[in-house]
Amino acid sequence: MDINTTVTLNNGVKMPMLGIGTWQMKGKEAYEAVLAALKAGYRHIDTAAIYGNEKEVGEAIKKSGIPRKEIFVTTKLWNDDHHDPESALEASLKRLGIGYVDLYLMHFPVREVRNRTWMAMEKFVDNEMARTVGVSNFTIRHLKELLEKTKTVPAVNQVEFNPYLYQKELHEFCKKNKIQLEAYTPLVRGKRMNDPKLVEIAKKYGKTPAQILIRWCLQHDIVVIPKSSSETRIIENADVFDFNMDPEDMKKLDTFNENLRVCWDPTNEP
Repeated sequence: MDINTTVTLNNGVKMPMLGIGTWQMKGKEAYEAVLAALKAGYRHIDTAAIYGNEKEVGEAIKKSGIPRKEIFVTTKLWNDDHHDPESALEASLKRLGIGYVDLYLMHFPVREVRNRTWMAMEKFVDNEMARTVGVSNFTIRHLKELLEKTKTVPAVNQVEFNPYLYQKELHEFCKKNKIQLEAYTPLVRGKRMNDPKLVEIAKKYGKTPAQILIRWCLQHDIVVIPKSSSETRIIENADVFDFNMDPEDMKKLDTFNENLRVCWDPTNEP
């Protein structure tokens, strides 16, 4: 496994296992972070319409000089745009300045409209606006409902996921149904970096707590998108391919679960 390692999604599209998240990055910060990530070897960039940085993400991709086909770009449909998903994606593509995205996600399982929206999104692959489509923040209940009512299985489910929010049943459900799980906030927004249990494991491998959290996701076959605007941290977050954690340490990390959420909780979304 290295920074170029990919996973093959359920429609054959290859997705890099490591990417960079851009939530809460604006303007120059987003541009420079994406440029730094691409320079460091990342080939997977995650953005969203609601982030307000698609334009800068697209500009950084162009500035990098890396061929478009070598970069995996994800953006997302925001809650207010379910009435016209196609126009929303067209607007995202215009802001990004690219002809297609590699992955288009429904950002949240918005009640009453999500299944109808998914049926609209299914068409984006055929009309070549997106290479594949998926969902974000879907629980098992939301996924079951979607699978019962529509014909296309989401390629990806992007959710909050880390040892402190170890959604094991969701992960197993996704694996069983050939839905790739993708982890956002893998670093718990820094809230557990001083956890003695985590620090002890990091010391054993000569790595930082952040690197251990990222590696834990990768060894669970989960795509992971740590977010940082610091070039030093961006490089550090990618320095996770020169070691393997022992099975006993993986099991130990599995026990860290606190059901700790630092983002939006979709559990009670009808």
